[in-house]
Amino acid sequence: MVMERHIQIFLNRLSFVSITIATLTLLLLFLQTPQTCVPPNSPPKPHLKFPKSSCDSSPRELLPIDKKNRRLWSSNSWQSKVSSFSHFFTSIRHLGFLHNHSKVLCVSAGAGHEVMALSKLGTLDVTGVELVDSPPLVSRADPHNLPFFDNIFDLVFTGHLEEALFPARFVSEMERTARGNGVCVVVVEECGDDDVRQIVGLFQNSSLVSVANVSLVGLRMTRIIMRTRMS
Repeated sequence: MVMERHIQIFLNRLSFVSITIATLTLLLLFLQTPQTCVPPNSPPKPHLKFPKSSCDSSPRELLPIDKKNRRLWSSNSWQSKVSSFSHFFTSIRHLGFLHNHSKVLCVSAGAGHEVMALSKLGTLDVTGVELVDSPPLVSRADPHNLPFFDNIFDLVFTGHLEEALFPARFVSEMERTARGNGVCVVVVEECGDDDVRQIVGLFQNSSLVSVANVSLVGLRMTRIIMRTRMS
């Protein structure tokens, strides 16, 4: 009994010591602020804001959408792509399919290069849609289920038919929203006659107008123009 009591006293003391050590360790961890991995002798970079520690939860500065857009739209890459689309749509205008009063829809418009190009050319009514919006140029919409009435647009354009999950559905929505005797313009990676026939075959309510190889945003592409039939 005496031995058991001594063992119990020893265990109690051991537990007390363990708890004390654990408590002191936690206090040291809380009191010591961890530093970032940026070397102290690094040159100052005032445009970069690093957190003072891993405990620093202050939010990063978010650019207003208009300031963000101004920075993006002034970049050489953006302006080069817009210029390329402007040249492309100028050729469509020369064919007589595009006018300032035309109502145009750009499907799967990405960040909106084609929308800006059309606006710069003087087209007054341009709508761009994409799964992810890019305001103010592009609104969010599913290209396979466009939120527009039938027979609305004079010209429907896409440069991303090849990326569509359901190409036939994608094309049918282009045709549905285009006016009778309007046009659907598609550009795809440069392809041969067999591929062109397959693409044309997706259009159930249109007839082929023309096929041409063109250059767009630095890529060799094939342009297909379809005229929608009157309902």
